[in-house]
Amino acid sequence: MKKIYGHAERGFEKLTSVATAILGNSITFIIALGTVIYWLTNKRFYTQDIHSSIGDVILALAFLSLFIIQKSFNRFSASLHLKVNELVASHEPASNAVINAEGKTEDELTELSKEYAELAEQKNKGKKKNSEPIPK
Repeated sequence: MKKIYGHAERGFEKLTSVATAILGNSITFIIALGTVIYWLTNKRFYTQDIHSSIGDVILALAFLSLFIIQKSFNRFSASLHLKVNELVASHEPASNAVINAEGKTEDELTELSKEYAELAEQKNKGKKKNSEPIPK
């Protein structure tokens, strides 16, 4: 059962990566814009009542907004990853295991998260021992 779940999880990760790349692409936006323009210039659009037409315009704007938001998120995410990678790479004692974490699978990220949670717990235990008041 775990093997099937692992295959399904990897397949879903690949699917989301491809979908994110497609939805954030400028060509996809141009195709969507062309589709919306065709849809709004169709004769059937003008024969509808005003409420249906307004609903269609709002739906078209929401549809196009999806592509714009995805593109801006992809750009923001990529720049954030570059900045974090630069900080990790420039700090000598830092673990290089987190460089390019955005390319790791969900399982690899979970394992890294567990390791860092354990490290934080160890540091907190060390702090508590050091922060005890000195007896007089």
